[in-house]
Parts: sequence; C-alpha cells; structure tokens
Amino acid sequence: MSLPASPRLPSGPRRRSLLASAAGAALLVGCSGGSESGDQGGDPSAAKRARARAARDSESLAGRYAAVIAAHPGLAERLRPLREEVVRHAEAFGAVRAASPDASPSVSARAAGPEDATGAVPASEKDALALLAAAERELTDRRTGALAEVPGELARLLASVAAAGAAHVYLLTEGDG
Repeated sequence: MSLPASPRLPSGPRRRSLLASAAGAALLVGCSGGSESGDQGGDPSAAKRARARAARDSESLAGRYAAVIAAHPGLAERLRPLREEVVRHAEAFGAVRAASPDASPSVSARAAGPEDATGAVPASEKDALALLAAAERELTDRRTGALAEVPGELARLLASVAAAGAAHVYLLTEGDG
C-alpha cells in the first residue's frame, strides 16, 4: 500500500534548507585550504581588486535600498535592517563609513545614497521589492562565482556575505515583513 501524496507541496526552498545550504557553502569554502592572511598564495593585487569591487557593489546595493526607502516610506521598517546589514558588508570589504562612529542612517545614505543607484524606483511597493530581490540575487550569484578565484580569507568573507544576500532574497520575496 502506498502513502497518499501530500496535499500541499512547498513552493521553493524552506527557510531552514536555504540557510543550511548557505552555511554549508561557507563551511566548504572555509575548508578549501586557503591561507589565513587572505593575500598569500594568490595575486595580492587581484585580491585587492576583488575586495574593492565587493565594497563598491555593497555600497551600490545600499544605495538601491536607500532609494526604495525614500520612494516607499511604508517599506522603511522592513528594509532598514537589510540595508544596514548591506552597509556593514561594504565596511567589511573595506568601504569607509562617515567619520562619526555614531553616524545616522542619513549620513550613511549620503555615502551610498540614491544617486548611486542605477535606474528609477518602481512605483509599486511589490515591484520595488522585486527590484531589490533581483539586485541581491545577481550580486549573490556573482560573489558565489568568484569564490574559487580569491584567496581563503576573502573567499570566506564573500561566501558569508553571499549567504546573507540569499537570505535577503528570501526575506524580500517570501517574507511577510
């Protein structure tokens, strides 16, 4: 006797499987045998260029978040924590926040503000969230693809930030805010 099929199949990955797979990818990269310093065993200038690009990409993404928040204030509570995390990612890659240690969100918004964002913000909140999710997904894919090309410590950082980006995509597309 066979068991009846489940009446409701989940659409897409479950939150636990998404986070577990992202954590697993980070662990695999951590076990890749890369150097601890992040600059040995590879071209230091290539690593510097990759780090600088990652910082610029995160700053640009933070600018997109700021533009969407400015255009859709109703989304601010939902998006502000994600944007703040993206700003921290930029800093982890070497971007410099405003001089004041207690910089307000508006100060960091000027550092990576809406003028850095490419394109206009869609008129509907749903489309604006889709725009952010697409930007996060594209950046996550690019960072995941670069893992094999950078030294160990930078690869671990890229993997960690890519995993966070994948979680952001989930929160932007499936999360209920």
